[in-house]
Amino acid sequence: MKHDDLQVVLQKVREVNPLVHNITNVVVTNFTANGLLALGASPVMAYAAEEVADMARIASALVLNIGTLNPQTVESMLIAGKSANENGVPVIFDPVGAGATNYRTATAQQIMKEVRVSIIRGNAAEIANVVGEKWEIKGVDAGETNGNVIELAALAAQKMNCVVVITGKEDIISDGKRTYIISNGHPILTKVTGTGCLLTSVIGAFAGVEKDFVLASVAALTYYGIAAEKAAAKTADAGPGSFQVEFLNQLAQVTGEDISKFGSFKSVSY
Repeated sequence: MKHDDLQVVLQKVREVNPLVHNITNVVVTNFTANGLLALGASPVMAYAAEEVADMARIASALVLNIGTLNPQTVESMLIAGKSANENGVPVIFDPVGAGATNYRTATAQQIMKEVRVSIIRGNAAEIANVVGEKWEIKGVDAGETNGNVIELAALAAQKMNCVVVITGKEDIISDGKRTYIISNGHPILTKVTGTGCLLTSVIGAFAGVEKDFVLASVAALTYYGIAAEKAAAKTADAGPGSFQVEFLNQLAQVTGEDISKFGSFKSVSY
């Protein structure tokens, strides 16, 4: 995989303007929609059980996020997910807070059982809890982790038969055979709520135009991390509020040339 490959996927997103159907959480809806628009994708937020199958059918990608879950939303996620599966639409799943409560963990595992997920993105503890490994989690936020995250990503991908994206200080992407480490990004991302959730939807936009979901994920995370780095540099003395606004600007402004110049990713053996 080369920088040129990532550039092509970014260009495709901006040319195709993929429709990303988000069933996400109430905390991040506006930020997610604005971030997708800045990228060049087309967001739609549709939650009603009566319409989600139709919306998922016409989407380029479906993103499911259990950040503020309730039984009605879970029902809609399952209906939409099955519709996406029937119509060849990739499903990207964000198991926010899996491991924090029994209901949250059970819901994440139910979605993975009943819906064919193409890509799952979470922190190490969330991914571990979805696949039944024991990792500690506090609330729905990522914390310091113990254990081999590269090994976890590869094993989880094999077990769940999908691409696994584990985000943290470095991001790991694996389909069980190919594994990549992405080193782009900035710590201030953790000071703005919804940056992980938006990333999942950005991955959805890239997966909506690129069927090699490992390539799509590497391209999405590299692009996203570079935007964060550029935004952090421009707002270094201002704080997270200014960063959030500038981050949206940079999501619109990062170019293929930026990916070639600043992209930091490598293949690792497992």
